[in-house]
Amino acid sequence: MTIFALDCAGATAGAALLGDGVLLGESFTHVPLTHSQTLLSMAQELLENCRIQPNDIDIFAVTNGPGSFTGVRIGVAAIKGMADAAAKPCFAVSALEAAAYAHRHFDGVVCAVMDARRDQVYTACFQKGERLTEDKAMSLADLAESLKAFSLPVLLTGDGTQKAVEYLPSRLEQPCFAADEPLRFLRASSVACLAAKKLEAGESPVPAGSLLPMYLRLPQAERELNNKQKELQKKEQIK
Repeated sequence: MTIFALDCAGATAGAALLGDGVLLGESFTHVPLTHSQTLLSMAQELLENCRIQPNDIDIFAVTNGPGSFTGVRIGVAAIKGMADAAAKPCFAVSALEAAAYAHRHFDGVVCAVMDARRDQVYTACFQKGERLTEDKAMSLADLAESLKAFSLPVLLTGDGTQKAVEYLPSRLEQPCFAADEPLRFLRASSVACLAAKKLEAGESPVPAGSLLPMYLRLPQAERELNNKQKELQKKEQIK
């Protein structure tokens, strides 16, 4: 079983190839370039280096959110195109679950955090690889309150780690610390491994056409449009 995975939901981008549970290759970047500039070239180079053709891939996987609206769209569109061309099915994987996957053996609560801007983070908590909370967008103050429900140490991971570790530890009673910098960023290999777990659990992949982004809030353009419409409605009411 060969699984090809992409991720560019957050600050980083990556591609990975898993063959019968073995990581065959992986590419990763954390550079100030747009994902549209890096993702497809990484994917092509990885497949060439592993001597794998797209038609040889059994399942395609991608992080479908939460995260950057543009990044999520780029990743989902790329994997849909590759999977559709090869007539192969897909798995969508939560970016937060993938960010936490590398720390599944941590003896405590793994809190995945991604910068959502506007003084918010996307976040979800896990323990030993099992989900404790759903993916949500919330303020760091609300996150601090939610973490107080857990008595275990908290490990922060994800591209919002630095933002969170500057705020949370002084507001929690339990120990709270950041994952080491090289390990806090989401890897496409984790996306591939989680897709393999879904398959082992009996979950069925979906056709490429059914793969959709997962947003926890409206894109900025839609929020601004809604605000303008509300302002216009208020002005009309005043008249």
